[in-house]
Amino acid sequence: MPDRAGTLTQAAFEERFLRIRPQLVSFLFRITTNRQDAEDLAQDTYLKALDKRAGFAGKSSLKTWIFAIATNLARDHFRVRHRWREDAQDRCRTATQASPEKVATMREIVACSPVNRYEFKEHIDYCFTCLAKTLAIEQQLVLILKDVYGFRVSEIMEILQLTEGKVKHALAQGRRTMIDIFDRRCVLVSKQGVCYQCSEINGFVNPRQAEQEAAVRSTLVQEADAGASKEHLFALRTALIRGIDPLHAPGAALHAYLLKLVGDTEDG
Repeated sequence: MPDRAGTLTQAAFEERFLRIRPQLVSFLFRITTNRQDAEDLAQDTYLKALDKRAGFAGKSSLKTWIFAIATNLARDHFRVRHRWREDAQDRCRTATQASPEKVATMREIVACSPVNRYEFKEHIDYCFTCLAKTLAIEQQLVLILKDVYGFRVSEIMEILQLTEGKVKHALAQGRRTMIDIFDRRCVLVSKQGVCYQCSEINGFVNPRQAEQEAAVRSTLVQEADAGASKEHLFALRTALIRGIDPLHAPGAALHAYLLKLVGDTEDG
């Protein structure tokens, strides 16, 4: 179906929006870190796009146009604008361990989750989301759109209304910052890494999945030990993340709760 102004009936628009919606909601979840907020913003995007569909000029794909509307709506959201500190997960862990109620909630979520199918790479995605929240908003959006959702630079320019130079600069700076944080903190890629939460959460969810952790750890650690560049290790990490649906993976409920706890810690 051609993407031209005036060619989309309401029925055709709704059909195509439904195909785009799962990626849209997961994108909004990654930048708001709140499932209900992501669902609400997706619904607001649908209503605004439906109302303005006659003005869709077809200069970009419908998906790009919809993501542009969603991103504009999300920019004003507090959870999107509020940056997290690099040690947000550490401080959240301390606060959670001191709260029997929070620990009990985590255990209840795990009890109701398909933990036998939990994959260690889900934690890689959770951690990436947390650390991406430390970036300036434009860097975060560009990085996620490009490295997680595979948008081209030209499409990101359309979504964010930025010049090519600004998109490329934000992407380079965002990657550089994330790579530096992972290099300092992540035990998977650095012998001096201080963060072991991947092992802790994997053990909490499903201790029998240690072999999955070993497999992922082996990939990253072996590459690091073989002298792979930090950029290559970061690319391996994002390749894992692209295969995760943060809203429907086996560990989705637990990770959504953990993200809420981190966000509450940072907002406080």
